[in-house]
Amino acid sequence: MSIAGLNCRVNIYRISYGDDDAVGGAVTTGTVQYQNITARLQPSPPEQVFLQQGLETDKFFQATIVPGTLTIYERDELEVVQPTDHKYYGDRFRVVGVQDVDLNARDPRNYMILQLSRSMRAHSIQ
Repeated sequence: MSIAGLNCRVNIYRISYGDDDAVGGAVTTGTVQYQNITARLQPSPPEQVFLQQGLETDKFFQATIVPGTLTIYERDELEVVQPTDHKYYGDRFRVVGVQDVDLNARDPRNYMILQLSRSMRAHSIQ
């Protein structure tokens, strides 16, 4: 990684809905928008009350990505692609929030903070 603190590289997918399939259901598709974006991915603590009740809850993460000039929307997906020994290698996360910083777009320190979610089932047998 080139910048201190950024611990992985990610691909960002734009999720869209294609034409209906043979039985009339919409087909969800994803197109790679950006590849090998440097990022820092870190988990946020889950809500303990929901986990104790055995409800399905979302596990939230925060990603800091560089550069901050990318066009990323809610419902886009982020996939960890490097390093291959990363804890979340190959996993996908749904973007639920995008936060831009107030640095100029030409400033090399410009970055973006993404709030991500990943479904996690409490007390599952699997």
